[in-house]
Amino acid sequence: MMYIIISSRITPGVGEEKLYEKCAMGGIDIYINDQWIERLSPREGCHAIGVFRKYSKSVDHDANHIVLVNPSNMGNLGTILRTALGFGIIDVAIIRPAVDIFDPRVVRASMGAIFRMRCAYFDDIDTYLSEFGNRRIYAFMVNGRHSLSAIYNHHPHGPFSLIFGNEATGLSEEYHNLSESVYIPHDESIDSLNLAIAVGIACYTFST
Repeated sequence: MMYIIISSRITPGVGEEKLYEKCAMGGIDIYINDQWIERLSPREGCHAIGVFRKYSKSVDHDANHIVLVNPSNMGNLGTILRTALGFGIIDVAIIRPAVDIFDPRVVRASMGAIFRMRCAYFDDIDTYLSEFGNRRIYAFMVNGRHSLSAIYNHHPHGPFSLIFGNEATGLSEEYHNLSESVYIPHDESIDSLNLAIAVGIACYTFST
């Protein structure tokens, strides 16, 4: 993080003291500027904004991956990052077109998890598979060929990738041939699970 902007209207107290203390420990500058706060944040009641430079990281060949194909919802993406981190998966491959992981709505929904993740963009799934295809690949699809419980009973050894599609369209039929396709059983009263919920269930299952 490069610096922090705070409002002159920030409420004095323990929170403010901790902010100054943490910034002093990390060598992070603090600027008081109400105009910047109002310009950068559309939310009322915002009293502090962290400013940092965008960066990129490569995903680890030896680690487990979450692969998101064309994610379009900022809140979902941030929640997925937070959830994956909670289950020990810090490598996320994102297939374009996709939202920007540094969109403020993603950063906010991740609750800071984004800064502990390794996230890398790929132009298409073939580019990703050409580099990371030599591992167990599981594509989560509504019409997957294997239930999650069946896959769990044959828990993978070595690195694996869990692939999820766009919130609206899911994954195309080609993913049946590119991977072991998996479905998460649920009641027929709904068409599908929310993407972030599905990723959370998969992460929990594969981390146990």
